[in-house]
Amino acid sequence: MRWDTIHLMEKALKTNVIRLQVTANNIANVDVPGFKRSEVAFEVPLKRAIEKQKQIEQEPPLRTIHPEHIAKRTPPDWRKIEPRVYIDYLSTMRNDGNNVDIEDEVMKLTRTQLHYSLIADRISGKFNEWNQFIRLA
Repeated sequence: MRWDTIHLMEKALKTNVIRLQVTANNIANVDVPGFKRSEVAFEVPLKRAIEKQKQIEQEPPLRTIHPEHIAKRTPPDWRKIEPRVYIDYLSTMRNDGNNVDIEDEVMKLTRTQLHYSLIADRISGKFNEWNQFIRLA
């Protein structure tokens, strides 16, 4: 496991914390007329950045000898991708304008909690392996 993987799992933990807060806010406002639910976007922009980085790395090398030549594209740094919270204005659930589906939000809350636990266990297990290795050395 490389440091990039640990860094990626750290970002996933942070994203899940934000997602838990957003889902809790959605659940708390389920009866507020006109309330629009929020979502967290992280996985799709991260996937796009990683795919773009792979695509650019496979391009043939370009050498520029003049400042007006088109240089090789620089790959986006996936480490700079941060989770973004956005409000869902497009969907409607009820006549009062509220678009929170309580069953869907509870399902998302449970899934996010499980995802968080899985990632935390994986990171903890990796650090335990490293501690054992250091003790043996």
